[in-house]
Amino acid sequence: MNTASRYSFPPVDPQAFGRVAVLIGGRAAERAVSLDGGTVVLEALQAAGVDAFALDLFGAEATGNLVEQLQGQPMDIAFNMLHGGEGENGTVSAVLEAMEIPYTGSNMFSSALALDKLACKYLWQGMGLATAPFALLKADDDWDQVAAKLGLPLMVKPVHEGSSIGMSKVDTAGQLAQAYAEAAQYDRGVMAEAWLGGGEFTVAIIAGQALPSIRLQTRREFYDYQAKYVDDDTEYRVPCGLPAEQEQAMQQFALQAFTSLGCSGWARVDLMQDSAGEMNLLEVNTVPGMTSHSLVPMAASAAGLGFNELVLQILNSVVRSA
Repeated sequence: MNTASRYSFPPVDPQAFGRVAVLIGGRAAERAVSLDGGTVVLEALQAAGVDAFALDLFGAEATGNLVEQLQGQPMDIAFNMLHGGEGENGTVSAVLEAMEIPYTGSNMFSSALALDKLACKYLWQGMGLATAPFALLKADDDWDQVAAKLGLPLMVKPVHEGSSIGMSKVDTAGQLAQAYAEAAQYDRGVMAEAWLGGGEFTVAIIAGQALPSIRLQTRREFYDYQAKYVDDDTEYRVPCGLPAEQEQAMQQFALQAFTSLGCSGWARVDLMQDSAGEMNLLEVNTVPGMTSHSLVPMAASAAGLGFNELVLQILNSVVRSA
């Protein structure tokens, strides 16, 4: 059966959205990724016939605080393409709600929760959803005890960052101090996870539908920033290579994670297999990347949805939920 035939998307009138502001930039470490992906989204919206414009928040020409910048441009809908920081921690969502401006993606609470990797893991652990063993790190920790508790190797990462920024694989307890210092440059919260070592997958979700999953394969030790945005030899396998029943179970698992955080509209759920082949949740991205290397457009294409149609469907999810 053709994979794309499993998916159904409603027709969309590009004129129905009014004036759409694509929010880009921001002050987070992922600003460059936001500018890149936001520009691609803007061009697709305009090509599809939407009256869209870019609003570079906190760019060189921006004046005033967040509220003043949003008030300075009339808009009917905001397409949030801000990665990290205000864009994903719930700040922008809260301000837009207070201003009664519909926006793409999840609400304030869900956005903040999804960005907090540690809180997500506590929630999933309490719900019995598989996720790798983990620990919150402090600068004065006994690194030998951390390694003994979680085993080696380990993954060390900032609690509130995306795009694999500040992440390090640790093979010995002696490397933990340096990995902690690297992650702490980006966030006050730093965590360690047990190394899973199996296949890495991602599932995009658009308006309640889990799209075809993608398996990520890189020559690097893990799917880091370089593999995501720079390397041309990173492999994206669609179909993912799993048996149909196993892939469908993973898609349902991803939807369960999405729902557990109260997310809406669209998101991307990242998962990884452990050495026994069991799928574990890594994180939920409420503002996924939309660059030339990004995963949501690849999954949408496999579901029969071109890029222009994809951005329209994301906008359409805002209209239906309003």
